[in-house]
Amino acid sequence: MTVRSPSPTRPPRTVDAAEWHRRPGEVCDWLVVCGDLHHDPDSAEAQLTAWDRLGVTRIVDVRSEYSDEDLVARLAPHLAYHHLGTHDDGTGQPDEWWQAGLDVLTQRTHGDRLLVHCHMGVNRGPSMAFRLMLADGWGVAAALDAIRTARPIAAVLYADSALAHHARSTGMATSEVRSAVAELLDWQDRNPVDVAGVISRIRRAS
Repeated sequence: MTVRSPSPTRPPRTVDAAEWHRRPGEVCDWLVVCGDLHHDPDSAEAQLTAWDRLGVTRIVDVRSEYSDEDLVARLAPHLAYHHLGTHDDGTGQPDEWWQAGLDVLTQRTHGDRLLVHCHMGVNRGPSMAFRLMLADGWGVAAALDAIRTARPIAAVLYADSALAHHARSTGMATSEVRSAVAELLDWQDRNPVDVAGVISRIRRAS
């Protein structure tokens, strides 16, 4: 397994959560994480143009509560749109959801760049990004560091579920699983995010 290193740049301790809502974060050469498209069509079109300029070729929308499939088909038909909706109730995510994300990853060809997003870009989107990075050979802390550097408001709430699915699907040895879980818990302890505060500030600004 190849363990990639994150950018040495660390996110600031204090960030404007509302400003980061729909600001795309470039995690690595093939992955971007963001919040959702604006409800205003003109603003959404401007976002799609910005995503296009970043080299995005596939949109992975993980919201169960909404779909932009028709909007993207109308405004940016050259972008592949994958709707992998799921809940955000704080419980573990189902294996089928993680596998759907991996199925999109296997479709990636040279030059493809995925943009993964949920509503606010705090939990579901970053968690799916984490799962895809594990599949691509990233280590636990390195992947989480890269996501947090690219998106300072990313809490990655479902990282434990992502790691559990990765362990099961790859047949990791018990000792490897224990080490990976310890690495995840240590990272979470060292890198807390005020999730309630982030969500509150985004809602007030929306």
